[in-house]
Amino acid sequence: MSLPQYNDVYNQFDAAALEADILDGRLESGLNVCHEICDRWAVDPQKVALYYEKIGGGEGTLTFAELKAASARFANYLKSLGVTKGDRVAGLLPRGPELLIVIAGTLRLGAVYQPLFTAFGSGAIEYRLEKASTRLVVTDPDNYPKLEEVKNCPPVLCLNAAATGADVRDFDAVLAEQSDQCEPVMITGNDPFLQMFTSGTVGKAKGVAVPAKALLAFYVYMKYAIDLREDDVFWNVADPGWAYGLYYAVTGPLLMGHATHFNPNPFTPESTYEMIRKYRITNLAAAPTAYRLLKANDQVLPEGENLGLRVCSSAGEPLNPEVVNWIARRHFCPVKDHYGQTETGMTCCNFHGLDHPIRQGSMGFSSPGHRVVALNEKNEEVGEGEIGQLAVDLKASPLFHFDGYTWGEKDPFVNGYYLTGDMVICHGDGSFSFSGRDDDIITTAGYRVGPADVESTLLEHAAVAESGVVAKPDEKRGSIIKAYVVIKSGQEPADDAVLKEELQDLVRHRLSTHAYPREIEFVEELPKTPSGKIQRFVLRNRAKEEVAV
Repeated sequence: MSLPQYNDVYNQFDAAALEADILDGRLESGLNVCHEICDRWAVDPQKVALYYEKIGGGEGTLTFAELKAASARFANYLKSLGVTKGDRVAGLLPRGPELLIVIAGTLRLGAVYQPLFTAFGSGAIEYRLEKASTRLVVTDPDNYPKLEEVKNCPPVLCLNAAATGADVRDFDAVLAEQSDQCEPVMITGNDPFLQMFTSGTVGKAKGVAVPAKALLAFYVYMKYAIDLREDDVFWNVADPGWAYGLYYAVTGPLLMGHATHFNPNPFTPESTYEMIRKYRITNLAAAPTAYRLLKANDQVLPEGENLGLRVCSSAGEPLNPEVVNWIARRHFCPVKDHYGQTETGMTCCNFHGLDHPIRQGSMGFSSPGHRVVALNEKNEEVGEGEIGQLAVDLKASPLFHFDGYTWGEKDPFVNGYYLTGDMVICHGDGSFSFSGRDDDIITTAGYRVGPADVESTLLEHAAVAESGVVAKPDEKRGSIIKAYVVIKSGQEPADDAVLKEELQDLVRHRLSTHAYPREIEFVEELPKTPSGKIQRFVLRNRAKEEVAV
Protein backbone atom coordinates (compact mmCIF):
# COMPACT_ATOMS: atom_id res chain seq x y z
CA MET A 1 0.00 0.00 0.00
CA SER A 2 1.52 3.33 -1.02
CA LEU A 3 1.37 6.11 1.56
CA PRO A 4 0.12 9.65 0.91
CA GLN A 5 2.91 12.14 0.24
CA TYR A 6 3.75 14.30 3.26
CA ASN A 7 4.00 17.50 1.19
CA ASP A 8 0.58 16.93 -0.39
CA VAL A 9 -1.17 16.33 2.95
CA TYR A 10 0.69 19.18 4.66
CA ASN A 11 0.14 21.78 1.94
CA GLN A 12 -3.51 20.90 1.35
CA PHE A 13 -4.42 20.65 5.04
CA ASP A 14 -7.85 22.12 5.81
CA ALA A 15 -8.81 22.41 9.49
CA ALA A 16 -12.48 23.19 8.76
CA ALA A 17 -12.82 20.13 6.52
CA LEU A 18 -11.20 17.96 9.19
CA GLU A 19 -13.59 19.26 11.85
CA ALA A 20 -16.61 18.50 9.66
CA ASP A 21 -15.23 15.05 8.90
CA ILE A 22 -14.36 13.78 12.38
CA LEU A 23 -16.63 15.59 14.89
CA ASP A 24 -20.39 15.37 15.39
CA GLY A 25 -20.39 18.72 17.19
CA ARG A 26 -18.86 22.03 16.15
CA LEU A 27 -16.08 23.96 17.85
CA GLU A 28 -17.90 27.26 17.48
CA SER A 29 -21.53 26.35 18.12
CA GLY A 30 -20.97 23.53 20.60
CA LEU A 31 -19.75 19.98 21.19
CA ASN A 32 -19.29 17.54 24.05
CA VAL A 33 -16.00 15.66 24.31
CA CYS A 34 -17.58 12.62 26.00
CA HIS A 35 -19.98 12.33 23.07
CA GLU A 36 -17.09 12.56 20.58
CA ILE A 37 -14.91 9.93 22.29
CA CYS A 38 -17.66 7.63 23.61
CA ASP A 39 -21.38 8.11 22.87
CA ARG A 40 -21.11 8.23 19.09
CA TRP A 41 -19.41 4.82 19.12
CA ALA A 42 -21.79 3.27 21.67
CA VAL A 43 -24.51 2.56 19.08
CA ASP A 44 -22.77 -0.80 18.52
CA PRO A 45 -23.24 -2.58 21.87
CA GLN A 46 -20.35 -4.94 21.13
CA LYS A 47 -17.76 -2.28 20.23
CA VAL A 48 -14.91 -2.40 22.78
CA ALA A 49 -13.37 0.81 24.13
CA LEU A 50 -10.86 -0.76 26.52
CA TYR A 51 -9.04 -4.05 27.01
CA TYR A 52 -7.36 -4.11 30.40
CA GLU A 53 -5.18 -6.21 32.63
CA LYS A 54 -5.88 -6.28 36.36
CA ILE A 55 -3.32 -5.62 39.06
CA GLY A 56 -1.98 -9.00 40.13
CA GLY A 57 -3.64 -10.96 37.29
CA GLY A 58 -6.79 -11.35 35.23
CA GLU A 59 -8.25 -9.17 32.51
CA GLY A 60 -11.43 -7.45 31.37
CA THR A 61 -13.09 -5.36 28.69
CA LEU A 62 -15.19 -2.21 28.70
CA THR A 63 -17.44 -1.50 25.73
CA PHE A 64 -18.32 2.00 24.54
CA ALA A 65 -21.93 1.29 25.56
CA GLU A 66 -20.85 0.32 29.09
CA LEU A 67 -18.63 3.38 29.26
CA LYS A 68 -21.52 5.61 28.15
CA ALA A 69 -23.82 4.28 30.89
CA ALA A 70 -21.18 4.38 33.65
CA SER A 71 -20.01 7.86 32.64
CA ALA A 72 -23.61 9.08 32.88
CA ARG A 73 -23.87 7.66 36.42
CA PHE A 74 -20.62 9.39 37.42
CA ALA A 75 -21.73 12.66 35.80
CA ASN A 76 -25.00 12.51 37.75
CA TYR A 77 -23.05 12.03 40.97
CA LEU A 78 -20.94 15.08 40.11
CA LYS A 79 -24.16 17.02 39.52
CA SER A 80 -25.33 16.06 43.01
CA LEU A 81 -22.15 17.66 44.39
CA GLY A 82 -22.89 20.87 42.49
CA VAL A 83 -20.08 20.31 39.98
CA THR A 84 -20.75 22.25 36.78
CA LYS A 85 -19.13 23.18 33.46
CA GLY A 86 -15.50 24.25 33.89
CA ASP A 87 -15.00 22.73 37.36
CA ARG A 88 -11.94 20.51 37.85
CA VAL A 89 -12.36 16.83 38.80
CA ALA A 90 -9.21 14.80 39.53
CA GLY A 91 -8.34 11.14 39.12
CA LEU A 92 -5.57 9.64 41.26
CA LEU A 93 -6.04 6.16 39.85
CA PRO A 94 -4.14 3.26 38.30
CA ARG A 95 -4.83 2.26 34.69
CA GLY A 96 -8.19 0.52 34.86
CA PRO A 97 -11.80 0.89 33.64
CA GLU A 98 -12.67 3.24 36.52
CA LEU A 99 -10.11 5.74 35.26
CA LEU A 100 -11.84 5.83 31.88
CA ILE A 101 -15.26 6.20 33.56
CA VAL A 102 -14.05 9.15 35.65
CA ILE A 103 -12.54 10.87 32.60
CA ALA A 104 -15.62 10.34 30.40
CA GLY A 105 -18.11 11.22 33.17
CA THR A 106 -16.29 14.46 33.95
CA LEU A 107 -16.27 15.44 30.28
CA ARG A 108 -19.97 14.52 29.88
CA LEU A 109 -20.80 17.28 32.36
CA GLY A 110 -18.65 19.84 30.54
CA ALA A 111 -16.29 19.74 33.52
CA VAL A 112 -12.49 19.50 33.24
CA TYR A 113 -10.58 16.29 33.97
CA GLN A 114 -7.38 16.72 35.99
CA PRO A 115 -4.88 13.81 35.98
CA LEU A 116 -2.82 13.06 39.10
CA PHE A 117 0.08 10.67 38.50
CA THR A 118 -0.07 7.81 41.03
CA ALA A 119 3.64 8.19 41.80
CA PHE A 120 3.09 11.75 43.06
CA GLY A 121 3.66 12.40 46.75
CA SER A 122 1.28 14.37 48.93
CA GLY A 123 3.08 17.70 48.35
CA ALA A 124 2.79 17.51 44.56
CA ILE A 125 -0.87 16.49 44.85
CA GLU A 126 -1.70 19.24 47.36
CA TYR A 127 -0.22 21.95 45.13
CA ARG A 128 -2.18 20.81 42.05
CA LEU A 129 -5.49 20.44 43.90
CA GLU A 130 -5.20 23.84 45.55
CA LYS A 131 -4.14 25.60 42.35
CA ALA A 132 -7.01 24.15 40.31
CA SER A 133 -9.68 24.54 43.06
CA THR A 134 -10.47 20.88 42.38
CA ARG A 135 -14.01 19.84 43.38
CA LEU A 136 -13.52 16.06 43.74
CA VAL A 137 -10.71 13.49 43.77
CA VAL A 138 -11.33 9.86 42.81
CA THR A 139 -8.72 7.43 44.09
CA ASP A 140 -8.11 3.85 45.30
CA PRO A 141 -6.97 2.35 48.65
CA ASP A 142 -3.28 2.35 47.61
CA ASN A 143 -3.28 6.10 46.96
CA TYR A 144 -5.81 7.23 49.55
CA PRO A 145 -3.24 7.68 52.37
CA LYS A 146 -1.54 10.45 50.35
CA LEU A 147 -4.79 12.44 50.36
CA GLU A 148 -5.00 12.18 54.16
CA GLU A 149 -1.86 14.35 54.25
CA VAL A 150 -3.29 16.97 51.86
CA LYS A 151 -4.40 20.20 53.53
CA ASN A 152 -7.89 21.40 52.54
CA CYS A 153 -8.41 18.27 50.47
CA PRO A 154 -11.60 18.36 48.38
CA PRO A 155 -14.20 15.57 48.75
CA VAL A 156 -12.85 12.10 47.96
CA LEU A 157 -14.49 9.15 46.23
CA CYS A 158 -12.65 5.84 46.58
CA LEU A 159 -12.67 2.49 44.81
CA ASN A 160 -13.20 -0.30 47.37
CA ALA A 161 -13.54 2.36 50.07
CA ALA A 162 -13.95 -0.21 52.86
CA ALA A 163 -10.28 -1.20 52.41
CA THR A 164 -9.16 2.26 53.56
CA GLY A 165 -10.79 1.93 57.01
CA ALA A 166 -11.79 5.58 56.62
CA ASP A 167 -15.13 7.32 56.37
CA VAL A 168 -15.06 7.89 52.61
CA ARG A 169 -17.68 7.33 49.89
CA ASP A 170 -17.38 4.17 47.77
CA PHE A 171 -17.13 4.53 43.97
CA ASP A 172 -19.30 1.53 43.00
CA ALA A 173 -21.93 2.24 45.65
CA VAL A 174 -22.25 5.87 44.56
CA LEU A 175 -22.57 4.98 40.88
CA ALA A 176 -25.21 2.33 41.64
CA GLU A 177 -27.42 5.07 43.17
CA GLN A 178 -27.39 7.16 39.98
CA SER A 179 -29.31 7.04 36.71
CA ASP A 180 -27.46 5.83 33.62
CA GLN A 181 -28.97 8.69 31.60
CA CYS A 182 -27.31 12.11 31.51
CA GLU A 183 -27.52 14.58 28.67
CA PRO A 184 -24.04 15.79 27.61
CA VAL A 185 -23.31 19.45 28.44
CA MET A 186 -22.10 21.43 25.43
CA ILE A 187 -18.89 23.46 25.44
CA THR A 188 -17.04 25.37 22.71
CA GLY A 189 -13.68 24.68 21.13
CA ASN A 190 -12.03 27.29 23.36
CA ASP A 191 -13.36 25.79 26.60
CA PRO A 192 -10.97 23.52 28.51
CA PHE A 193 -11.58 19.80 28.93
CA LEU A 194 -8.25 18.75 30.51
CA GLN A 195 -6.26 20.48 33.26
CA MET A 196 -2.61 19.51 32.94
CA PHE A 197 0.50 20.65 34.80
CA THR A 198 3.98 20.83 33.32
CA SER A 199 7.29 21.01 35.18
CA GLY A 200 9.22 24.26 35.16
CA THR A 201 12.73 25.15 36.22
CA VAL A 202 11.78 28.10 38.38
CA GLY A 203 9.07 27.75 40.99
CA LYS A 204 6.27 25.23 40.81
CA ALA A 205 4.69 23.27 37.97
CA LYS A 206 2.73 25.42 35.51
CA GLY A 207 -0.94 24.90 34.63
CA VAL A 208 -1.95 23.93 31.09
CA ALA A 209 -5.69 23.98 30.37
CA VAL A 210 -6.27 22.02 27.14
CA PRO A 211 -9.21 23.35 25.08
CA ALA A 212 -11.60 21.10 23.15
CA LYS A 213 -10.22 22.33 19.81
CA ALA A 214 -7.13 20.22 20.60
CA LEU A 215 -9.17 17.17 19.51
CA LEU A 216 -8.34 18.00 15.89
CA ALA A 217 -4.59 18.00 16.58
CA PHE A 218 -4.87 14.76 18.59
CA TYR A 219 -6.63 13.13 15.64
CA VAL A 220 -3.97 14.29 13.16
CA TYR A 221 -1.23 12.79 15.34
CA MET A 222 -3.04 9.45 15.68
CA LYS A 223 -3.81 9.26 11.96
CA TYR A 224 -0.55 10.38 10.38
CA ALA A 225 2.24 9.90 12.94
CA ILE A 226 0.97 6.83 14.84
CA ASP A 227 -0.79 5.63 11.66
CA LEU A 228 -3.61 4.04 13.67
CA ARG A 229 -5.59 1.89 11.26
CA GLU A 230 -8.94 0.20 11.73
CA ASP A 231 -7.41 -3.28 11.84
CA ASP A 232 -4.61 -2.28 14.25
CA VAL A 233 -4.43 -3.45 17.85
CA PHE A 234 -3.06 -0.39 19.66
CA TRP A 235 -1.19 -0.12 22.93
CA ASN A 236 0.30 3.11 24.19
CA VAL A 237 2.35 2.15 27.26
CA ALA A 238 2.36 5.72 28.67
CA ASP A 239 0.49 6.44 31.91
CA PRO A 240 -2.61 8.68 31.51
CA GLY A 241 -1.36 10.59 34.58
CA TRP A 242 0.79 12.42 32.01
CA ALA A 243 0.07 14.22 28.77
CA TYR A 244 1.29 11.58 26.30
CA GLY A 245 -0.84 8.88 27.93
CA LEU A 246 -3.94 11.04 28.45
CA TYR A 247 -3.79 12.59 24.99
CA TYR A 248 -2.78 9.53 22.98
CA ALA A 249 -3.59 6.41 25.03
CA VAL A 250 -7.09 7.66 25.93
CA THR A 251 -8.46 10.66 24.02
CA GLY A 252 -6.84 10.03 20.62
CA PRO A 253 -7.76 6.38 20.05
CA LEU A 254 -11.27 6.72 21.53
CA LEU A 255 -11.91 9.77 19.32
CA MET A 256 -11.29 7.43 16.36
CA GLY A 257 -13.61 4.79 17.84
CA HIS A 258 -10.59 2.58 18.42
CA ALA A 259 -10.03 0.34 21.43
CA THR A 260 -7.11 1.10 23.71
CA HIS A 261 -5.21 -1.12 26.16
CA PHE A 262 -4.27 -0.63 29.82
CA ASN A 263 -1.77 -2.60 31.88
CA PRO A 264 -1.40 -1.24 35.44
CA ASN A 265 1.24 -3.80 36.43
CA PRO A 266 4.92 -2.81 36.69
CA PHE A 267 6.73 -2.42 33.37
CA THR A 268 9.21 -5.24 32.76
CA PRO A 269 10.51 -6.77 29.51
CA GLU A 270 8.71 -10.01 30.38
CA SER A 271 5.34 -8.34 31.10
CA THR A 272 5.63 -6.17 27.99
CA TYR A 273 6.18 -9.11 25.66
CA GLU A 274 3.46 -11.06 27.44
CA MET A 275 1.02 -8.19 26.80
CA ILE A 276 2.01 -7.88 23.12
CA ARG A 277 1.60 -11.64 22.58
CA LYS A 278 -1.67 -11.93 24.51
CA TYR A 279 -3.48 -9.10 22.71
CA ARG A 280 -1.57 -9.42 19.44
CA ILE A 281 -0.55 -5.76 19.54
CA THR A 282 0.36 -4.44 16.11
CA ASN A 283 0.83 -0.73 16.86
CA LEU A 284 2.95 0.15 19.90
CA ALA A 285 3.79 3.56 21.40
CA ALA A 286 6.17 4.10 24.34
CA ALA A 287 8.92 6.31 25.73
CA PRO A 288 12.52 5.64 24.65
CA THR A 289 13.18 4.31 28.16
CA ALA A 290 10.87 1.38 27.47
CA TYR A 291 12.68 0.51 24.24
CA ARG A 292 16.09 0.92 25.91
CA LEU A 293 15.01 -1.42 28.68
CA LEU A 294 13.85 -4.03 26.17
CA LYS A 295 17.14 -3.73 24.28
CA ALA A 296 19.17 -4.03 27.50
CA ASN A 297 17.30 -7.27 28.23
CA ASP A 298 17.57 -8.65 24.71
CA GLN A 299 17.85 -12.23 25.99
CA VAL A 300 14.20 -12.16 27.16
CA LEU A 301 12.94 -12.26 23.56
CA PRO A 302 13.66 -15.62 21.91
CA GLU A 303 15.91 -15.28 18.88
CA GLY A 304 13.89 -15.03 15.68
CA GLU A 305 10.46 -14.65 17.31
CA ASN A 306 8.25 -12.18 15.44
CA LEU A 307 5.70 -10.66 17.81
CA GLY A 308 3.71 -9.22 14.91
CA LEU A 309 4.34 -5.54 15.54
CA ARG A 310 3.64 -3.45 12.44
CA VAL A 311 4.90 -0.09 13.69
CA CYS A 312 6.42 1.40 16.87
CA SER A 313 6.35 5.03 17.96
CA SER A 314 8.50 6.85 20.50
CA ALA A 315 8.09 10.17 22.30
CA GLY A 316 9.53 11.95 25.33
CA GLU A 317 13.20 12.26 24.35
CA PRO A 318 15.32 11.47 21.28
CA LEU A 319 15.79 7.84 20.23
CA ASN A 320 19.37 6.83 19.62
CA PRO A 321 20.30 4.96 16.39
CA GLU A 322 21.28 1.80 18.31
CA VAL A 323 17.71 1.39 19.59
CA VAL A 324 16.21 2.15 16.15
CA ASN A 325 18.40 -0.52 14.54
CA TRP A 326 17.71 -3.01 17.34
CA ILE A 327 13.92 -2.67 16.91
CA ALA A 328 14.23 -3.18 13.15
CA ARG A 329 16.39 -6.29 13.69
CA ARG A 330 14.49 -7.87 16.59
CA HIS A 331 10.92 -6.69 15.95
CA PHE A 332 10.97 -6.54 12.15
CA CYS A 333 9.27 -3.13 12.09
CA PRO A 334 10.16 0.56 11.96
CA VAL A 335 10.16 2.84 15.01
CA LYS A 336 9.55 6.56 14.48
CA ASP A 337 10.51 9.45 16.76
CA HIS A 338 7.88 12.09 17.63
CA TYR A 339 8.24 15.41 19.43
CA GLY A 340 5.74 17.37 21.49
CA GLN A 341 5.00 19.03 24.81
CA THR A 342 2.23 19.04 27.39
CA GLU A 343 1.38 22.55 26.20
CA THR A 344 1.13 21.81 22.49
CA GLY A 345 0.67 18.10 21.97
CA MET A 346 2.80 16.58 19.21
CA THR A 347 4.00 19.18 16.71
CA CYS A 348 7.02 17.64 14.95
CA CYS A 349 7.09 14.01 13.85
CA ASN A 350 8.45 11.29 11.67
CA PHE A 351 5.18 9.98 10.21
CA HIS A 352 4.35 6.29 9.84
CA GLY A 353 1.32 7.21 7.74
CA LEU A 354 2.99 9.64 5.32
CA ASP A 355 5.78 9.25 2.79
CA HIS A 356 8.65 11.67 3.46
CA PRO A 357 12.48 11.62 3.49
CA ILE A 358 13.96 9.72 6.43
CA ARG A 359 16.78 11.38 8.33
CA GLN A 360 18.33 9.14 10.99
CA GLY A 361 18.17 10.75 14.44
CA SER A 362 15.85 13.57 13.33
CA MET A 363 12.73 14.58 15.28
CA GLY A 364 10.99 14.95 11.94
CA PHE A 365 8.79 17.47 10.16
CA SER A 366 5.99 19.86 11.16
CA SER A 367 2.73 18.06 11.87
CA PRO A 368 -0.09 18.98 9.46
CA GLY A 369 -1.83 22.06 10.84
CA HIS A 370 1.41 23.34 12.41
CA ARG A 371 4.47 25.21 11.20
CA VAL A 372 7.49 24.71 13.43
CA VAL A 373 10.66 26.75 12.93
CA ALA A 374 13.96 27.39 14.68
CA LEU A 375 14.70 30.92 15.95
CA ASN A 376 17.98 32.63 16.84
CA GLU A 377 18.45 34.93 19.83
CA LYS A 378 16.86 37.79 17.89
CA ASN A 379 13.81 35.58 17.27
CA GLU A 380 14.60 35.33 13.56
CA GLU A 381 14.17 32.05 11.69
CA VAL A 382 17.52 30.31 11.14
CA GLY A 383 18.77 28.61 7.99
CA GLU A 384 20.13 25.17 7.11
CA GLY A 385 22.73 23.79 9.52
CA GLU A 386 22.06 26.43 12.16
CA ILE A 387 20.93 25.83 15.74
CA GLY A 388 17.97 27.71 17.15
CA GLN A 389 15.09 27.44 19.59
CA LEU A 390 12.20 25.38 18.27
CA ALA A 391 9.10 27.56 17.96
CA VAL A 392 5.62 27.37 16.49
CA ASP A 393 4.55 29.99 13.97
CA LEU A 394 1.10 30.85 15.32
CA LYS A 395 -0.39 32.43 12.19
CA ALA A 396 0.57 29.44 10.05
CA SER A 397 -0.63 26.84 12.61
CA PRO A 398 -4.44 26.44 12.56
CA LEU A 399 -4.25 23.42 14.90
CA PHE A 400 -2.09 25.14 17.53
CA HIS A 401 -4.29 25.21 20.65
CA PHE A 402 -2.20 26.46 23.59
CA ASP A 403 -3.49 29.81 24.84
CA GLY A 404 -0.96 30.36 27.64
CA TYR A 405 -0.41 28.97 31.12
CA THR A 406 -3.60 28.68 33.18
CA TRP A 407 -2.56 31.10 35.89
CA GLY A 408 -0.21 33.25 33.79
CA GLU A 409 2.90 31.67 35.33
CA LYS A 410 5.08 32.53 32.32
CA ASP A 411 4.72 34.16 28.90
CA PRO A 412 6.15 31.82 26.23
CA PHE A 413 5.00 33.91 23.25
CA VAL A 414 7.10 36.41 21.29
CA ASN A 415 6.47 38.16 17.95
CA GLY A 416 3.80 35.67 16.85
CA TYR A 417 5.76 32.57 17.89
CA TYR A 418 5.36 30.10 20.73
CA LEU A 419 8.78 29.27 22.20
CA THR A 420 9.25 25.63 23.23
CA GLY A 421 12.50 26.08 25.16
CA ASP A 422 14.07 23.24 23.14
CA MET A 423 17.13 23.82 20.97
CA VAL A 424 17.25 22.15 17.56
CA ILE A 425 19.35 21.93 14.41
CA CYS A 426 17.54 23.14 11.28
CA HIS A 427 18.19 20.87 8.28
CA GLY A 428 16.73 23.27 5.73
CA ASP A 429 14.29 20.70 4.29
CA GLY A 430 11.59 21.21 6.90
CA SER A 431 13.05 18.71 9.35
CA PHE A 432 14.84 19.31 12.67
CA SER A 433 17.02 17.39 15.11
CA PHE A 434 16.94 17.85 18.87
CA SER A 435 19.99 19.61 20.31
CA GLY A 436 19.11 20.21 23.97
CA ARG A 437 17.09 22.36 26.35
CA ASP A 438 17.72 26.07 26.77
CA ASP A 439 16.84 25.62 30.43
CA ASP A 440 17.43 23.01 33.10
CA ILE A 441 14.54 20.56 32.62
CA ILE A 442 15.64 16.99 33.34
CA THR A 443 14.25 14.13 31.27
CA THR A 444 14.68 10.85 33.15
CA ALA A 445 13.10 7.60 31.98
CA GLY A 446 10.77 9.69 29.80
CA TYR A 447 9.54 11.88 32.68
CA ARG A 448 10.29 15.60 32.67
CA VAL A 449 11.36 16.92 36.06
CA GLY A 450 11.98 20.53 37.03
CA PRO A 451 15.11 20.69 39.21
CA ALA A 452 13.64 23.55 41.26
CA ASP A 453 10.91 21.20 42.52
CA VAL A 454 13.49 18.67 43.72
CA GLU A 455 15.73 21.36 45.21
CA SER A 456 12.91 22.94 47.21
CA THR A 457 11.85 19.51 48.51
CA LEU A 458 15.40 18.71 49.65
CA LEU A 459 15.42 22.01 51.54
CA GLU A 460 12.60 20.70 53.73
CA HIS A 461 15.18 18.48 55.46
CA ALA A 462 16.62 20.10 58.58
CA ALA A 463 20.22 19.26 57.62
CA VAL A 464 20.17 20.80 54.11
CA ALA A 465 21.40 24.35 53.50
CA GLU A 466 21.08 24.33 49.70
CA SER A 467 21.21 22.00 46.74
CA GLY A 468 21.73 21.95 42.99
CA VAL A 469 19.92 19.30 40.95
CA VAL A 470 20.92 18.29 37.42
CA ALA A 471 20.69 15.49 34.90
CA LYS A 472 23.52 12.95 34.80
CA PRO A 473 23.76 10.83 31.61
CA ASP A 474 22.66 7.22 32.08
CA GLU A 475 22.58 4.47 29.48
CA LYS A 476 19.20 2.95 30.44
CA ARG A 477 17.22 5.96 31.61
CA GLY A 478 18.76 8.59 29.33
CA SER A 479 19.51 10.61 32.46
CA ILE A 480 19.30 10.15 36.19
CA ILE A 481 18.73 12.92 38.70
CA LYS A 482 21.82 13.92 40.67
CA ALA A 483 21.76 16.30 43.61
CA TYR A 484 24.75 18.25 44.89
CA VAL A 485 23.89 19.06 48.50
CA VAL A 486 25.42 21.54 50.96
CA ILE A 487 24.87 20.60 54.61
CA LYS A 488 24.06 23.27 57.20
CA SER A 489 26.91 24.25 59.51
CA GLY A 490 26.80 22.16 62.66
CA GLN A 491 24.46 19.61 61.06
CA GLU A 492 27.09 17.22 59.69
CA PRO A 493 25.57 13.74 59.87
CA ALA A 494 27.28 10.80 61.50
CA ASP A 495 26.52 8.66 58.46
CA ASP A 496 26.35 10.08 54.92
CA ALA A 497 24.57 6.95 53.63
CA VAL A 498 21.74 7.35 56.15
CA LEU A 499 21.26 11.02 55.25
CA LYS A 500 21.26 10.21 51.53
CA GLU A 501 18.52 7.67 52.10
CA GLU A 502 16.51 10.16 54.17
CA LEU A 503 16.76 12.76 51.42
CA GLN A 504 15.78 10.28 48.70
CA ASP A 505 12.77 9.11 50.75
CA LEU A 506 11.75 12.73 51.37
CA VAL A 507 11.61 13.49 47.63
CA ARG A 508 9.82 10.22 46.87
CA HIS A 509 7.22 10.96 49.51
CA ARG A 510 6.69 14.68 48.96
CA LEU A 511 7.23 14.97 45.20
CA SER A 512 7.13 11.66 43.30
CA THR A 513 8.91 8.34 42.91
CA HIS A 514 10.37 9.29 39.52
CA ALA A 515 11.78 12.64 40.75
CA TYR A 516 14.07 11.43 43.53
CA PRO A 517 17.84 11.88 43.09
CA ARG A 518 19.42 8.49 42.45
CA GLU A 519 22.77 10.07 43.26
CA ILE A 520 23.51 12.56 46.02
CA GLU A 521 26.92 14.14 46.53
CA PHE A 522 27.68 16.32 49.55
CA VAL A 523 29.73 19.40 48.64
CA GLU A 524 31.15 22.39 50.51
CA GLU A 525 29.54 24.94 48.18
CA LEU A 526 27.67 25.31 44.90
CA PRO A 527 28.89 27.27 41.87
CA LYS A 528 26.95 30.55 41.62
CA THR A 529 26.65 33.69 39.55
CA PRO A 530 27.63 37.05 41.15
CA SER A 531 23.93 37.57 41.89
CA GLY A 532 23.81 34.28 43.80
CA LYS A 533 21.98 32.12 41.25
CA ILE A 534 23.09 28.47 41.10
CA GLN A 535 25.05 27.74 37.91
CA ARG A 536 23.45 24.44 37.06
CA PHE A 537 25.37 24.24 33.78
CA VAL A 538 28.60 23.91 35.81
CA LEU A 539 27.07 21.05 37.79
CA ARG A 540 25.74 19.45 34.58
CA ASN A 541 29.23 19.51 33.08
CA ARG A 542 30.66 18.01 36.26
CA ALA A 543 28.07 15.21 36.15
CA LYS A 544 28.91 14.50 32.49
CA GLU A 545 32.62 14.33 33.31
CA GLU A 546 31.92 11.79 36.05
CA VAL A 547 30.38 9.47 33.44
CA ALA A 548 33.24 10.01 31.00
CA VAL A 549 35.91 9.08 33.56
